[in-house]
Amino acid sequence: MLASAMTGYFAELLTLFIIVLVHELGHVFAARSFGWTIREVKLLPFGGVAEVEEAGGISAKEDALVAIAGPLQNVWMGLLAWGLGAWGVWDAAWSDYIAQANLMIALFNLLPIYPLDGGKLMQALLSYFLNYYKMLQLTARISLLFSALMIIGAFLPMLLDGKGIQINLVIVGTFLFMSNWTYHRNIPFLFYRFLTYRERASEEELGLGKSVSPLIVNGKQSLLSVAKLFNRERYHLVYVIDSLGAGLQVIPEKRIVEGCLSGLNPNRAVRELFG
Repeated sequence: MLASAMTGYFAELLTLFIIVLVHELGHVFAARSFGWTIREVKLLPFGGVAEVEEAGGISAKEDALVAIAGPLQNVWMGLLAWGLGAWGVWDAAWSDYIAQANLMIALFNLLPIYPLDGGKLMQALLSYFLNYYKMLQLTARISLLFSALMIIGAFLPMLLDGKGIQINLVIVGTFLFMSNWTYHRNIPFLFYRFLTYRERASEEELGLGKSVSPLIVNGKQSLLSVAKLFNRERYHLVYVIDSLGAGLQVIPEKRIVEGCLSGLNPNRAVRELFG
């Protein structure tokens, strides 16, 4: 910011932050419409991150709608800037700058890198096909891959044409790579947070008469391994086949969740729930 002021580009930088602010307000208003609790919003030059209290306990549909609400703000701001320039209300060069800035921020945020909007949309999509634990793992790995590609891309002009390194891409790519490295390491914690919200929501899900999805497991499997099969978008009935016990047993997923969060060994066998 100091460098932009010294070089006469402070107005452009301020405009970028205003665009980012409106972008994030789109997320905030969408999240509030679903009753989410917003903990904080971090504003960054390339975008922002809205942290919510309900992370881990929200549906993929709501997550996707809140994620796309940000780039949609860039659409109307970019079109408005272009229109004001075309009608002669604003200087054409300034209108083009704002329109291009909105396009750049929207497209960048749609990259499949968590916690960018594209990463959250990817996460919501994966939730329909994978269990929650695998979704967390795949999100982290794809995000690390694209973050690394961004850093590599910053050096391509120097390697191919002998030009300079794109410092902005190096900084942003490194920030995203380190964020996702931490995210990958915190997957066990994120999964237990998911189970905590799952325990709270179990009674509500049953009260609404939600359709269930069956899981067939062996009594020798650990409680934690069964919990890792849970899908974000479904409520499960667990069919336990145990040759050493009473044959086939059916339990709601809440019993598995409570077993994992009870403070006892989550790696004990499912058959132990039946005494």
